[in-house]
Amino acid sequence: MTTPFTKKLWLLLLLLPLMASTVLAQQLPGIASKTAGMKKYPGYFTFYLDEANGKIWLEVDKLNKEFLYVNSLPAGLGSNDIGLDRGQLDGERVVYFSKQGPKIMLVQPNLSYRASTDNQNEKRAVEESFAQSIIWGFKAEAAEGEKVLVDATDFLLRDAHNVIGSIRRTKQGTYRLDPSRSALYLPRTKNFAKNTEFEATLTFTGGDDAGRFVYEVAPDVQALTLRQHHSFIELPDNNYTPRVLDPRAGFFGITYFDFATPVGDDIEKRFIARHRLQKKNPSAAVSEPVKPIVYYIDNGAPEPIRSALLEGARWWNQAFEAAGYKNAFRAEILPDTADPMDIRYNMIQWVHRSTRGWSYGSSVTDPRTGEIIKGHVTLGSLRVRQDYLIAEGLLAPYKEGKPASDEMMTMALARIRQLSAHELGHTLGLQHNYAASVNNRASVMDYPHPLVQLSNNGQIDLANAYDTGIGEWDKVAVTYGYQDFPEGTNEKSALDNILQNSINSGLQFITDRDSRATGGAHPQAHLWDNGPDAPEELKHVLEVRKQALQNFSEENIKEGMPYALLEDVLVPIYNYHRYQTEATAKLVGGVNYTYALRGDEQTITEPLDKKTQQKALDALLATLQPDVLTVPEHIIKLIPPRPPGFRTTRELFNKRTGLTFDPLAAAEASADFTVSMLLHPERTARLVELQARGNSLGLNEVVDQLVKNTFKAPRKDGLASQVQQQTEQVVLTHLIALANNEGTSYGARAEANLALNNLNDYLNRQTRRMGDSPYKAHLVYAMKRIENPEMAPVKLPEHKELAPGAPIGSGAELGCE
Repeated sequence: MTTPFTKKLWLLLLLLPLMASTVLAQQLPGIASKTAGMKKYPGYFTFYLDEANGKIWLEVDKLNKEFLYVNSLPAGLGSNDIGLDRGQLDGERVVYFSKQGPKIMLVQPNLSYRASTDNQNEKRAVEESFAQSIIWGFKAEAAEGEKVLVDATDFLLRDAHNVIGSIRRTKQGTYRLDPSRSALYLPRTKNFAKNTEFEATLTFTGGDDAGRFVYEVAPDVQALTLRQHHSFIELPDNNYTPRVLDPRAGFFGITYFDFATPVGDDIEKRFIARHRLQKKNPSAAVSEPVKPIVYYIDNGAPEPIRSALLEGARWWNQAFEAAGYKNAFRAEILPDTADPMDIRYNMIQWVHRSTRGWSYGSSVTDPRTGEIIKGHVTLGSLRVRQDYLIAEGLLAPYKEGKPASDEMMTMALARIRQLSAHELGHTLGLQHNYAASVNNRASVMDYPHPLVQLSNNGQIDLANAYDTGIGEWDKVAVTYGYQDFPEGTNEKSALDNILQNSINSGLQFITDRDSRATGGAHPQAHLWDNGPDAPEELKHVLEVRKQALQNFSEENIKEGMPYALLEDVLVPIYNYHRYQTEATAKLVGGVNYTYALRGDEQTITEPLDKKTQQKALDALLATLQPDVLTVPEHIIKLIPPRPPGFRTTRELFNKRTGLTFDPLAAAEASADFTVSMLLHPERTARLVELQARGNSLGLNEVVDQLVKNTFKAPRKDGLASQVQQQTEQVVLTHLIALANNEGTSYGARAEANLALNNLNDYLNRQTRRMGDSPYKAHLVYAMKRIENPEMAPVKLPEHKELAPGAPIGSGAELGCE
């Protein structure tokens, strides 16, 4: 029963916030008087510049109203290894201002846990069950009605991007923010109707323990100055309709737990990430959009690269045309007056680093719905130079008295077009598709290795190195994500038909987790591979490599350059087969599978048959042969130590010989690469399991053939003999490691131990038949390692590793390459 007293009490409770605002306003000066003489920036959140004191005063007029907060790094450090790149986004957060007494709190609600219901008590129960985050607390300094003025300077001058943490995490030094050398950066501090933009110059000092990555890029390691950007953005309206995520469709997305879900349904909700795109006429088979998607190319990219980036980006219009749109996607050069960090511009940004590194396709996405608000691509500028270097190694183009061929630049620009399209695809919402290479390069969302051919007379041909245009899978994915269906369409059924037709046509989609692991099992998903038959392509790649090494000469560098630079060109050619080797290894102990749904009639799981696995094993064993691993003598003689002014870099072979070129270390690293994948703990466990289940290659057979092709192979002479013996020690290292690896199965360890016992017996018999020789010394050392794997100095050694490979040219994520 409601009494008059109860009514008065409820009225008092409702009036308390208004009374508190009135009291606060009466106690504080007015905004106009507080900001007198300051420059006013009207816009989404009006702010004032107190230039004399270097302060920004923010007018908070939207209490308890959610908006999007994004911080980013417009001016970076320049080190791929540390990862603080120009243009790097740091995620998006839905936030709101809340007044709590004299304080104004910037609150981030927890959108990972929700209750989609009109029942406010049910919503409150979820909100109170999980933590929120207060990002910052401001003090109210002036007021005017419902508006409050706060000093935002400290908020803007803090290390919002966690530069200090990134440097510390990579063990590159201990730094602190120096306020005396930090200030607001006014050229990029602006206001617009729907977004407010702030930028600050921040200096981090310290560096007494700075690492070499910092030394590589900083003019003074004791003072690192970067810029950080803050964006307050109006959230999109409620007219966007989220699209349900299907694991077969190839999209990123958002996920959250919805506690208002009926008990019998999945509590975790999944929606794809995509731009808002609508047809003017959804009933038409082809229609112009209400508003097109427009991307801008960094005007700081030089020609002819800028035009290649533009052309590759524009390929995506082919996919939108296939989805029934006309002129729905555009790419333009960024106007000089535009700010790349402005939320209104989808960007492809050209970024420089001291070393080659990944490129990224990221985005600002509405966490509530999955709607992409801004696509932002970061492309590493050294990519084009690495691809050019690969072409130089393949072609040996610098013949005396003749102009160099333009094939190198043609290939490098072809790769840049593909890279532009690839990273932009991530910002449209698309994941990698690493099975595209088996479908005739059906997607730009794969990582493509140059497809190099040999002519009838053995000449290397780069004409078809990289594909052009959008692939068939990309058209399917865009149609799934962006199709605007006529009213009355059963959207769930229509979307399922799009994917089912794709499946029926033979297209495949397999993404990151199933493709990146060196112990991976999927036979058709890998990075930087080619062709539907991995072992056959590995044979072809080895033939290309062989021809390039035969042709290798002083003509691989320009006249007047130091001979030592031939090593730079040699590294990617000697290691040219590395990715196809990885792809082939996945067939050994391989299992084919799809992201099947019940009822779609896709393959669920299917172990590869023994014949297919044996073909892959044969191809892998070929990479361990001395004639493949031994650097030709004519090349060794051409590479002296580096002269003054030309520093040694990690892009070269790891050496044991000091300054001189080390062909044995190159061979060691390559052999270790193959053996480490063949005897990967996960692969060995699968081999044991699959053999027990039926028609599959067994670990015992793999190890037996590995030993037969190394320790029991006919002896070589000269340098090849040392390569052969070294490879045998590499095999032994991995067998010993496998036998003692508690991370793999008991069966795998048992097989490895038996193999070591048998090998030890064989080595004993061999040593009894010979006098002292380098070969006998090798055998005795191998036996010591088998008998005493834990005893110094015969503990497991660390083998030399390959020079950096991925990214093949220069680029975890929405996506990256």
